[in-house]
Amino acid sequence: MASPHPDGRAGIDAALVKRLIAGQFPQWSGLPVTPVEVDGWDNRTYRLGNAMTVRLPTAAGYAPAVEKEHHWLPRLAPRLPVAVPPVLALGAPGEGYPHPWSVRRWLRGETAARGRIDDLPQFAVQVAEFVRALQGCDATGGPLAGEHSWYRGASPAHYDEETRRCLAALEGHVDTDRARAVWDAALAAEWHGEPVWFHGDIASGNLLVDGGELSAVIDFGTSGVGDPACDLVIAWGMFSGDSREAFRRAVGQDAGTWARARGWLLWKALLNLTGFLGTDRDRAASELRVIDAVLTDHDLFG
Repeated sequence: MASPHPDGRAGIDAALVKRLIAGQFPQWSGLPVTPVEVDGWDNRTYRLGNAMTVRLPTAAGYAPAVEKEHHWLPRLAPRLPVAVPPVLALGAPGEGYPHPWSVRRWLRGETAARGRIDDLPQFAVQVAEFVRALQGCDATGGPLAGEHSWYRGASPAHYDEETRRCLAALEGHVDTDRARAVWDAALAAEWHGEPVWFHGDIASGNLLVDGGELSAVIDFGTSGVGDPACDLVIAWGMFSGDSREAFRRAVGQDAGTWARARGWLLWKALLNLTGFLGTDRDRAASELRVIDAVLTDHDLFG
């Protein structure tokens, strides 16, 4: 047996994937294994032949998503307007690799860069329709928001200390008085609804387009049942102007949910900005634009 791999990306490569497939799914052992062109951080993904992918978590914190997706994606898929990853097999730890892993069918499409989208307001409506359809799926027995979802779907208060620490560190770089008002409004708008399904990371990298339109939504690792506010952050992360308004109208949601959504995005943008200041000017500027959009939105609608 191979020596144990470190808990992270460094020990995952095509050779490991070939050994895992040969040992657990020998019917696929003759297929080529190649890295995908665009990979994520939480998981490493490899093409298995032309029609399948193998997905391996890069750390223990991401491993619970494997069995969650294996169980729930086939149950959610029939109720959703676009494709989600078709699960084919669940792999066990082996060959020194310590986590469960999965085999999925390959989905056509490219990540949702703006240049690949024909009509951004119409695309925003398609994303909103997916969010509404996901919220309409039966949540009975679904995984309640918590550690497995990185607390997406729970109260943003879980990140209160971190957010306030970032605000203190960013004095002079952002309008911290307005930002605190946004954060306080998010905490005050407590959610009291029945749990519904949420994706947890609806962003351009997890949306696939084909022929200029939304064709699939991938990476349900942070999904669960709880408060759907976290699924609205794309309103500021990807959309603006007409497309943002199209998304807002189509997705609905009450004022409190929008207030918590602003809080979710503010927390993440402040955290990112704290790391980028002085190290990555372009990414820092991008986070500042997001923060400004959220503050302006609060001024208009909060």
